[in-house]
Amino acid sequence: MVRCRSHNCAAHGVVRWRLIDLAQWLWDEFAITISKQTLRRELRALGYRKLSARPRHHAQDAEAIPAFKKTSPPSWRRSGRASRAARP
Repeated sequence: MVRCRSHNCAAHGVVRWRLIDLAQWLWDEFAITISKQTLRRELRALGYRKLSARPRHHAQDAEAIPAFKKTSPPSWRRSGRASRAARP
């Protein structure tokens, strides 16, 4: 949930905090019990968001992607010109 950018993460041995890990840390440090739902709501209120990588297909051809992007004109350009010509 929260990506570690400080030296504290290395001390705890984590790359990013999960809600359950953060709740456990709050208990260990401050003896505060908090549910995952409440912790998630409070982190969102502070501006933190859960980020996840966009999935890739397992059989994706890395060399075909640039070729496809170069040969396929954007559809909005084609439809925009055609719709302007049709209007009086």
